[in-house]
Amino acid sequence: MSYPRTRPGARQLASAALATALALGAAGCGPGGTAAPEPSSTGTGNASSQLEQLTVAQASSMKGYDRDHFPHWRDAGKNCDVRDTVLQRDGEDIKLSGCNVVSGRWTSVYDNRTVTDPAGVDIDHMVPLANAWRSGADEWNDAERGDFANDLTRPQLLAVSAASNRSKGDQGPEEWKPPNRDYWCTYAESWVAVKHYWKLTVTPTEKSTLAEMLATC
Repeated sequence: MSYPRTRPGARQLASAALATALALGAAGCGPGGTAAPEPSSTGTGNASSQLEQLTVAQASSMKGYDRDHFPHWRDAGKNCDVRDTVLQRDGEDIKLSGCNVVSGRWTSVYDNRTVTDPAGVDIDHMVPLANAWRSGADEWNDAERGDFANDLTRPQLLAVSAASNRSKGDQGPEEWKPPNRDYWCTYAESWVAVKHYWKLTVTPTEKSTLAEMLATC
């Protein structure tokens, strides 16, 4: 059975929201950023409702995939990009050189590790780029994929330990979950919020796993 695939609606709105977020990030190049965006849901009821609205489909082919089709990280001010913006937002005791984050302290919610060297911090895409490609982003253009890869408005970008991010890779929640079980609820809410906004599909197993994770809330 085939399922409809849709490109992201309101691309202009997403671009405007991203531009605003980047401007705020550039203006706030100093210690003490804002917290990472919360999922758009205000409770598991809304996240469960959003999950039910997602189109269920088998993952499409990786044919044609390349990370270069998701241009990142975008500039976010002088000598500062989206990576620096997230590092500053999610860290504590941040020190800068210009607008580049050179030190700080980060608590990785995936595995509860504390990291004090920015080189040991990865910026995770909640919904990995390759997963997005397999669930609808292959039909977007590179500008739209760039909006997705640099999305500071949804809970799509998160500073976590490099070890946990690389363990996750491009796997969905049916294949990888954060070792920190206390984060499963927020993880599922965030995953659903991103896929719902960007109109990405979920596989049957992915959907059932997300429902189980939401049940931990």
